[in-house]
Amino acid sequence: MNIVVAMKQIPDLQQVRIRNRQPVFDGVPYTLGLIDKNALEAGLQIKEATGNNLIVVSVGNEEVEETIKEALAAGADEAYLVLDDDLADLESSQSAALLAALIKKIDDIGIIIFGEGSGDNYSGQVGPRVAEILNMAEVGSASKIELTGTTAQITKSLEDADELLEVQLPAVVTVLGDINEPRIASVTQILKAGKKPKEIFEVDDLDIKVPGKSISTISNLAPENDRKRIAVKSVDELVAKLQAEGFVGR
Repeated sequence: MNIVVAMKQIPDLQQVRIRNRQPVFDGVPYTLGLIDKNALEAGLQIKEATGNNLIVVSVGNEEVEETIKEALAAGADEAYLVLDDDLADLESSQSAALLAALIKKIDDIGIIIFGEGSGDNYSGQVGPRVAEILNMAEVGSASKIELTGTTAQITKSLEDADELLEVQLPAVVTVLGDINEPRIASVTQILKAGKKPKEIFEVDDLDIKVPGKSISTISNLAPENDRKRIAVKSVDELVAKLQAEGFVGR
């Protein structure tokens, strides 16, 4: 039985600059999303407990092949990728359609794991959409996953309680960001990652029609700060000014 983990390549948000209230992505390297790394760690823990094979899947531009080595170094056994430079800016419905078609290329799937939301737009839609396309059960907000034979026991975190669910496999699960602490690959693992098998597909190989975009970004501006530039000469004067503006209590 194969464990499948879907991962998304995103710009390294720590290196994104703001210029004229607009994000500047020039020269920003790609990385895997933080919650995607939690999803991978959840898959790796299941792999260690069951001995099953773990496959990472991803869709994006040509740089994904290099970025996904991070997941292979962490312990994934192989990767299935759809690479095309036109796939660099996908919305949720497009990503889900492509990932579902890619996952259909994999035999004997037991569980498909997603992060609850991507590190860039955090729509939280891709996992449930893939489940719907593949006609599989889906459980979200997972804080614990255990596999027993052909079923999975999943702890789902609600606002004020935990819910324990049992679902028949194959199934789709989306995990929370605090489900675990992702491991860091060793130098040896990083060197070996490039030799692990990768299946590379083009969009035409999937025999699907990718839906057109249905969402337009109207504005994506950083907050504008209106600085008053008030000069102060002492700590007492600073506190008095902050109190006058209501930023600290009297």
